[in-house]
Amino acid sequence: MLRVRRFTEHRIRPAVHGDRVPVAVRAWTVGGEPVPFAAAVQQPFAPFAVGEAWGRPWDTVWFEVAGEVPPGWQEAELLVDLGFTAAQPGFQAEATAYRPDGSIVKAVEPRNAWVPLDGPGPFTLYLEAAANPVVGIPDDYEPTPLGDPATAGTDPIHRLAQVEVARRDVVLWELLQDVATLDGLVDVLPADGVRRAEIVHALEGMVDAMDPDDVAGTAARGRAALAPALAVRAADSVLEVSAVGHAHIDSAWLWPTRETVRKVARTFANVLDLIDRDPAFVYAASSAQQYAWLQASQPALFERVRAAVAAGRIHPVGGMWVESDTNMPGGEALVRQLVLGKRYFLEQLGVESDEVWLPDSFGYTAALPQIARAAGARYFLTQKPSWNETNRMPYSTFLWEGIDGSRLLTHFPPADTYNSDLGAGDLARTERRFAEKGRARKVLGLYGYGDGGGGPTREMLAAAHRKADLEGSPRVRLTDPHTFFTEAEAELADPAVWSGELYLELHRGTLISQQRTKRGNRHSEALLREAELWAATAAILRGAPYPAERLERAWQVVLLQQFHDILPGSSIAWVHQEAEQRYAEVAAELEALIAAALEALADGGTDAVVANADGFPRAGVPALGIGPAEDLPAAEPRPTPRGFALVDDALRVVIDRRGAILSMVDRGTGREVLPDGLAGGVLQLFRDAPREWDAWDINAEDQRDGRDLLEPESVAIDGDAVVVVHRFGASTAEVRLRVVDGRLEYAFDIAWHERQKLLKLAFPLDVRATHATSEIQFGHLQRPIHRNTSWDTARFETVAHRWIHVGETGFGVAIANDVVYGHDVTSAVAPSGRPMAVARLSLLRAPTFPDPHADQGRHAFTVSVRPGGIPEAIRDGHRQHLPPRRTTGRAVAPILTVSDPAVRVEAVKLAEDRGGDLVVRLSESLGGRATATIATSIGWEAVEATDLLERGIASDALGATVPGESVTVHLRPFELLTLRFHAPRPRW
Repeated sequence: MLRVRRFTEHRIRPAVHGDRVPVAVRAWTVGGEPVPFAAAVQQPFAPFAVGEAWGRPWDTVWFEVAGEVPPGWQEAELLVDLGFTAAQPGFQAEATAYRPDGSIVKAVEPRNAWVPLDGPGPFTLYLEAAANPVVGIPDDYEPTPLGDPATAGTDPIHRLAQVEVARRDVVLWELLQDVATLDGLVDVLPADGVRRAEIVHALEGMVDAMDPDDVAGTAARGRAALAPALAVRAADSVLEVSAVGHAHIDSAWLWPTRETVRKVARTFANVLDLIDRDPAFVYAASSAQQYAWLQASQPALFERVRAAVAAGRIHPVGGMWVESDTNMPGGEALVRQLVLGKRYFLEQLGVESDEVWLPDSFGYTAALPQIARAAGARYFLTQKPSWNETNRMPYSTFLWEGIDGSRLLTHFPPADTYNSDLGAGDLARTERRFAEKGRARKVLGLYGYGDGGGGPTREMLAAAHRKADLEGSPRVRLTDPHTFFTEAEAELADPAVWSGELYLELHRGTLISQQRTKRGNRHSEALLREAELWAATAAILRGAPYPAERLERAWQVVLLQQFHDILPGSSIAWVHQEAEQRYAEVAAELEALIAAALEALADGGTDAVVANADGFPRAGVPALGIGPAEDLPAAEPRPTPRGFALVDDALRVVIDRRGAILSMVDRGTGREVLPDGLAGGVLQLFRDAPREWDAWDINAEDQRDGRDLLEPESVAIDGDAVVVVHRFGASTAEVRLRVVDGRLEYAFDIAWHERQKLLKLAFPLDVRATHATSEIQFGHLQRPIHRNTSWDTARFETVAHRWIHVGETGFGVAIANDVVYGHDVTSAVAPSGRPMAVARLSLLRAPTFPDPHADQGRHAFTVSVRPGGIPEAIRDGHRQHLPPRRTTGRAVAPILTVSDPAVRVEAVKLAEDRGGDLVVRLSESLGGRATATIATSIGWEAVEATDLLERGIASDALGATVPGESVTVHLRPFELLTLRFHAPRPRW
């Protein structure tokens, strides 16, 4: 094969574009943020030579290219090399090619670096060249300054290597694709097999048939020599790969969102070019946000996309605003991902997708099947679990069951990539790893350059056509996702069931990295709940305008930040700086909306009141209402021989001179929470130097040896708190401990200046537990805390939202937080030899790639601990999430009440269609059956159950109804229910 491959690379490939002519190039450097075409072409362009350096990091250079296609040339192309490296497309320089009228031709990218030219004669094109630095994923993950414009440097980082007109020899190009197809099979077929020998013989015959001094003139003879080998049909038993064009474009990652806007345009331009060339080509793209960016930035290109959608050539998939993380967004946020995404697709493109499409998120919540079904989805796609570092998922096509019993038909493309090139290696891997072999033959193959965009290429389509029915390869069929899922569903009559979360055994550090981004998310979710509740209440009770558009814009910003490389903390510094700024802007906007609504509700009142947006009564203020609040004083600290005691009616806590909890006693039962001889509430510092994927990963071996922070600088009483100050490394941590209403509260103020360290807060617990319970969206999940299996061992860091609970029959401990997502709970043995559990919250880390200064600076956390059950954990979690809002006005009764505390109010808002109806979302929170009466005093004509898009559905959850007054609901464990109360006419 060495002879064949050398002949291909040294003779055939260079001859494909054998005839070339030069062009004239001029350039203009923007020197800052991108500008639109109309502004750029008015600037003074200066002559620019091939070989010159261009583009400081993140800048843009516009190249004007003028030339002429010689007479008689067909298939003329402009070949461009912006200084490409061997790195994957999408991670380096790229460009958009424009005609003089401002219309886009296609993109210029590595491995797709050509632009079609129209016929003989003169032409002018403009190239908007993005000087994106190669941040990349280096082997050693060393810190890089390139992720922040302030530190990225000012010297040019690229060198223009080629701009010239060339004539593509179509016969030679087709020969090159023939060779690539057969040569790829040589590498994957059995070395001693007959088919491989036939292919090698054919390739040698191709070389023999061609004249190395007249490659173009003998290309047809070369193709004829290969034709018999390409005509051998595949066996009837081979897999059928439903090949869907795809370009998973990260909405931000190693580039900022503003660059993603251009990546989206470049990728769609490539796709539209292929659509014009190949009638069988079909493309799928997710993320309504990306279509909205295209609509705003390139309206003409968007209209071409809209037409391609209508023609069935482009398929909007996923139905979400972005491909979000699913571990950390709250339940209502995941609902809105689907509501806003599906609404955009319906309103702007006239389609509704029936799948959830998340190929690259870092694990998948067990709440997602119910949320997806409630939004009208039936299918789910991902390939990320193939990244597991310990266990391989046992299925490729299966039913995924969520915490409430909802199921989605789920498919993991067995090529284990969303960036396939449909090469022989990817297709052979598909066949090896398809778990349902023998029972099914249909699999999905996603092909095209992704992450940084680019999409499919003409070479990939050539491979697909040649492998439509070729011995040695699975059959490849160009199709769309919906067709694949419906056929796979029909083919596999009795799929296996996977119940619970799809935990990713990798990237566990994303639950901790970039804590300020995570705080912005949690705080924004709380403000959005408040803003919608009070705005809806003010609209109904006072006739105030409902700020639907402003609320929707706020949701769009928050949903974008939940993208799976932003909220998880795995992007460059620029992305996280921008996220923090956007969260601040959203907070200011929502605070203004809340203030306006509360002012309307105050109706001129001046009493000191508390607005309680929680679903639980608090300090005498009813749930979802406004009223005067009772004071809940904290226990007064007093010195003891062993340290300090904090005692109220329910709890007695002793804090020793090291700042640790020496004792925590439930006064109602006399039960001690801590095992004998062990301190609780201890900060622990660990090395955090991952083997790879710095911002993404934490490794179990780094937690073998940590340091307990038990030598504080000071421990003293300050008012109603015991204040502990720790100094360690270059950092300080001030901890205020109070006992209030039967719970121990921690308030952390941390100045964090460590590098590659992990800070945890540890609580040893005197309970015999086999599992820990963690809050997830619309419910909770129980996970084993033993290490019986490799699956248990791999699950050493897990997500929880506002609370965890660890307990035994009749006794447990609830630990709640305001903005912590990473937790670990393990079974252990106390010094006494008795079993115990250790619960830890992961507060901070300090990775140095891709942001070398991640998490440096000031951080605040609040954590509470109390003896109690899951109901107490839920209440404490809500209390952390929705602190009381003190204002002035008058008491306002809630517009609705719920009779059973197991039924939680998740959202109160006015309808998305702006019709004025009241929408209330409920969930069952304890994992049991619940019956509750929803009582109102606002008057309404009718109530119906709806899907998440607020379209009426049949539901057996609805019980007796008294129009205008109450409705009874019957919920199953963790059931999610949306109610729409139709406004009276005239409206309330």
